[in-house]
Amino acid sequence: MKAIVNTNIVMPDHLILDGKILIDDNGMIVDFGKKVDVGSAEIIDAKGLYTGPGLIDIHTHSDAIHWFYDDPTSAAKNVLENGVTTVLPTLYFADNAERLIKQAKTIRDAVDSGSAPNIYGLYMEAPYMNPKYGADRENNPWTADINPDDYMPILDSFADMVRVWGIAPERENIEMFAKDALKANPNVIFTVAHSEADPYQIAKMMPYGLKLATHHTNATGTLNKYPECRGVCVDEAVWYNDDIYAELICDKVGIHVDPYMLRLVKKIKGDDRVILISDACVWDGPKPEGDLYEGVDDINFDFAGEIAGSKIMLANACRNMMCHTGSSLCQVFKYASRNPAKVLSLSDRGEIAIGKRADLIMVDDLFSVKHVFLGGEQIN
Repeated sequence: MKAIVNTNIVMPDHLILDGKILIDDNGMIVDFGKKVDVGSAEIIDAKGLYTGPGLIDIHTHSDAIHWFYDDPTSAAKNVLENGVTTVLPTLYFADNAERLIKQAKTIRDAVDSGSAPNIYGLYMEAPYMNPKYGADRENNPWTADINPDDYMPILDSFADMVRVWGIAPERENIEMFAKDALKANPNVIFTVAHSEADPYQIAKMMPYGLKLATHHTNATGTLNKYPECRGVCVDEAVWYNDDIYAELICDKVGIHVDPYMLRLVKKIKGDDRVILISDACVWDGPKPEGDLYEGVDDINFDFAGEIAGSKIMLANACRNMMCHTGSSLCQVFKYASRNPAKVLSLSDRGEIAIGKRADLIMVDDLFSVKHVFLGGEQIN
């Protein structure tokens, strides 16, 4: 048994000051609160730090140093040491079926070897999104009509690993792909991604399990149905539908999502439907000249000089969200742990509760990660 003592426990809607968390030998939380009998347990003194659930990054391509598909072990280790106890490596539409299959195998081998214990599955930002949107879109090999001959090799190879499929609901025959993806893995969910779908096209896909919006307000189109009148598109559909979670990339300056927009999304979607992601990449394109990106050091650019994901860890996104929106520790832990667990139907993690995995992190009041526990084992 282990007991974390002298800690401020972060709950979904309140704090427990000077609390204790008791962890059994199986890495599960068996008790927590102010009055906990720790008996002869090994004592871990948090020294007043805040203890919350381990972070869950459902959408990241890298640790900002290594692409997951190149070196999943190093990338998984780095994000773990920075507080991400569950991660979904993300594969991208710029690769063809052969390369995607090879990338997935590399990640599967790392998981099977035990060298990447925090990898839970894959997030597929591929293959069938709108080719008009996204970084490196010039190299998109998936612009032809949707065809089972093209996508079935992917489903046959690694559909069991996929937790989230990104789709553009406006693409013709996207329902055929969704049905086949569900046959291959009935537990997968869908996200509207790189899309200019109208609300009705999105609503049509919701019965298949569309419940997420990929990097909300980024790579989404705007429909102007009538001249000089603002139409409704992906972003408005996400706001309107209570069941859709909104992913947000929250960088330091507020480039991916303007701070005012962050506050607006937070107000509209509420604390239970916002998910922070890092969307970290390893692009090395040129930063555009001019004042717009002055002081920006935590986002990437592709070789055309367009925004291409971030260089942040999820903990940084939590800190940035606190700065841009005034969110509390309780709120950002919901955005980066509880809500991601909910959308993935992970009932064994995402908050501190009896019977949950002891995936825990200790942070200070500005969300600097000091210590990480995975299944009760201290990582750092």
